[in-house]
Amino acid sequence: MRMAIMGAGSLGTIIGALITKGGREIELIDINKEHVDALNNSGARITGFLDLCVPVKAIVPSEMTGTYDLVFLLTKQVYNKTTLAQLLPHLSEDSIVCTLQNGVPEDYVSSVIGRERTIGGVVGFGATWLGPGISELATEVHTMQNYAFDIGELDGSITPRIQEVKKVLDLVGHCHISANIQGIKWAKLLMNATFSGMSAALGCRFGDILRNEAAMFHLAHIADETIKVAHAHGIRLEPMQGKDMEFLELRDHDDVPNKMSFYREVWGPHSNTKASMLQDLEKQRPTEIDYINGFVSKKGREAGLKTPYNDLVVQLVKEAEKKGRPPKFEDNIVYFGSRL
Repeated sequence: MRMAIMGAGSLGTIIGALITKGGREIELIDINKEHVDALNNSGARITGFLDLCVPVKAIVPSEMTGTYDLVFLLTKQVYNKTTLAQLLPHLSEDSIVCTLQNGVPEDYVSSVIGRERTIGGVVGFGATWLGPGISELATEVHTMQNYAFDIGELDGSITPRIQEVKKVLDLVGHCHISANIQGIKWAKLLMNATFSGMSAALGCRFGDILRNEAAMFHLAHIADETIKVAHAHGIRLEPMQGKDMEFLELRDHDDVPNKMSFYREVWGPHSNTKASMLQDLEKQRPTEIDYINGFVSKKGREAGLKTPYNDLVVQLVKEAEKKGRPPKFEDNIVYFGSRL
């Protein structure tokens, strides 16, 4: 089986390194030539909760040849149009593209490459790109090993090919096959909209949010809006990391304190994580905010539901994009001090 990772950034570097370490050949494809050169010359260096350096094969998209049997899609959604155009000539009728992107990209991806070649997936751990060839694992190893991935066929069937994809991803950490991948995607969307959205809006790591009462009050309402919007579209969230994300739906403002121990238990192991959207702001790149909190807002409008807490995060991240610099925690935390 010929395999590739399309988008070997923070997560892709770690996933590619661990699959390679597990004895399978996989090409790491990325547009950053300096990063590609470092991977080829010095190997994929993993720091943080792991300390590894693994020799890997990396290329830029223009160096792609032939066809791939399995491609893990890890580019940012903002680049999907370009990425899929590059990838399409290198897919056969039987090729599989497994989306491991943030948000819910499967409808668009399948519209370009074909529904029969698309399977959905989510990543259950965080990473930070530190520089060419170096990625920091920001999630504790035992959490990654137990909850690394969830994948599923778009129609919910359990197929031989999904079992083969699981075998590959199990080399990184446990991969769970789901019969409700949309419920999984929305559960991960909640995880991204809450801590990743707030990380980008406040310019901080997840642990800084957990320790701030005002930030957590706002975050709890982001989760509540996400769940209510999902329900309005007929979607029930699936458990993530062994936890029922539906529990985070709120009765009212006074219900927020009842959710705090849940947040600490689930997100505590990810305290060192810096959202990829914040990393994009630091590099003066466009973020995926329209595909994360903005997606919740969009789906809310379609269902006639207001989403003021997600809307504020979108507003603040877009302001940071326009300014060309990440926000400062002390500047933006004031926006979360009042009830919307």
